[in-house]
Amino acid sequence: MISLTKGFDCSTPLTTKTAAAFVQDGYVFVARYLVPSGAKALTKTEANAISAAGLQLLSVFETTASRALGGRSAGLADGDTALQVAQSVGQPPGSAIYFAVDFDASSAQMSTVIEYIRAASEATPDYFTGVYGSYDVVEAVRTAGACSKFWQTYAWSRGEKSAYMNVYQYQNDVTLHGIGVDYDESYGNEGFWNTLAPAPYMIATADANKIIPFLAAGYEATTSDPARAEFHRLANELRKASNQPEE
Repeated sequence: MISLTKGFDCSTPLTTKTAAAFVQDGYVFVARYLVPSGAKALTKTEANAISAAGLQLLSVFETTASRALGGRSAGLADGDTALQVAQSVGQPPGSAIYFAVDFDASSAQMSTVIEYIRAASEATPDYFTGVYGSYDVVEAVRTAGACSKFWQTYAWSRGEKSAYMNVYQYQNDVTLHGIGVDYDESYGNEGFWNTLAPAPYMIATADANKIIPFLAAGYEATTSDPARAEFHRLANELRKASNQPEE
């Protein structure tokens, strides 16, 4: 049975008091905006308050809803900005930064969206890269191998749910504790962080890819299904630890 973790996202900064109120309600994580300025921007002071209250953070970068249509150049620029903001607010390497595709992307636009996410990933090598978007966006970006974390919204998903999503946004525009929130749930390997916990460990992509062929050789050398499943699992663990999509 999948274990669900209760969370929310919001554009309103949390105070120590509001963060504590959400913890009292059983919330485990909050998604906040990793942008350089503006009313919705996460600050180091807020990150510390959220962490002290006992909530985990999930970082999302979004300036405008259709920013991903800027393609590769926009992805490189946004990745660079997200990297600087992550460092300034105390987000540890090895956690995740999600980049938003906050519109109903068409099949004709998907290649541009993929290039945006791939470029953002290139610009943030010390962090896992995720995408926020519809079912079609999540499926397309994962198939392309552009990132390794997936946050699906029910919006524009037409009832479909990806088997690969780490986080699912299932309701928008709710007022709770005096602020507007969206409800989310998560299923593991989300890339959470806080300013109190030690940084998660990452392995360099190049090192992981030197080890994976040895596991592949072991896979090919055995006819035991349990052994093959274990070699496959271990290879995917290395892929996850090095910010690569599973296979």
